[in-house]
Amino acid sequence: MSAPPAAVAPPVVSPPRAASAPLLEVEGLTKHFPIRRGLFARVSGWVRAVDGVSFSIRPGETLALVGESGSGKTTTGRCILRLLEPTSGSVRFDGTDLLGLAPREMRRMRRQIQVVFQDPYGSLNPRMRVGTIVREPLDIHRIGKNRAERDAMVARLLERVGLDPGMVRRYPHEFSGGQRQRIGVARALALRPRLIVADEPVSALDVSVQAQVINLLIDLQQELGIAYLFIAHDLALVERIADRVAVMYLGKLVELAPVEEIFKNPLHPYTKALLQAIPVPDPTRARERTVIRGEIPSPAAPPPGCRFHTRCPVVVETCRRVEPPLVEVAPGHWAACHLVPGPAGDAAPSSRRGAASG
Repeated sequence: MSAPPAAVAPPVVSPPRAASAPLLEVEGLTKHFPIRRGLFARVSGWVRAVDGVSFSIRPGETLALVGESGSGKTTTGRCILRLLEPTSGSVRFDGTDLLGLAPREMRRMRRQIQVVFQDPYGSLNPRMRVGTIVREPLDIHRIGKNRAERDAMVARLLERVGLDPGMVRRYPHEFSGGQRQRIGVARALALRPRLIVADEPVSALDVSVQAQVINLLIDLQQELGIAYLFIAHDLALVERIADRVAVMYLGKLVELAPVEEIFKNPLHPYTKALLQAIPVPDPTRARERTVIRGEIPSPAAPPPGCRFHTRCPVVVETCRRVEPPLVEVAPGHWAACHLVPGPAGDAAPSSRRGAASG
């Protein structure tokens, strides 16, 4: 085996276009990792981490990418940033094909696309002072006339994210988890990006600190017009920050819609189960729950047909044989399920297939 097998995917229908030109357009993004075995490390299979994902993000918009661990969310974000090289597909930022850029050109493009990592401690060099960490992007891209001007920029960045500029000489271990994540946000803001990929930025923090960081991200977006790809597994957080939600399962999108529509009218059984898993703050109030049995299958051997059929509580025989297309069942609302009615009230027709952007 020298190349990944061609993905068995439905024919593509042109996705809907946003009212304004998208800032980021992802089309058919695929990432397969080789499985190597034996003395000569020959390829014996492929892990289909991301398998034909398409979406778009408008300027100043937040798209939340949600799903269980192992669904391919982080891999999608890393492929967009080219921290991982995609197997196939296209990623266009403001009309520029990121996958066609040379390393030097991609380095310049990263001034406009930054990332906030999940682990606020692991993403900071423990041997560097905070001032040096935040100033590093400015040094690399030669922002500012001299060191003094860059140090002044660092002080303003720390103040903007709610930290005392006098902390520049401290090391990361001297800060709390929430403060370290604020340092990560300040570093991402240093180059004034237009898009930030936030990879589970609050999942390692206490609940009270989570709210503070989410509010910070919202304030920065309103002030600077930044777009976010917000990767998360907690839908309660997503409701607060997102404009649209894309639900991912085993490398594929299963539903995409505005956040209000997702919470009021979820269509895919997987989305419904994720929403029903959100804790209810009132202990006297019971919530109906759909139990998802079993574990998410291995992306090295995804099940045929609908990838969710092995755990779906409403599975029918067609689900086991035919992969459901992602179709627009209402304006701006896309779902991939054989049991979801189409626009005419009938089951989604097998001839109308495609991938969704917004």
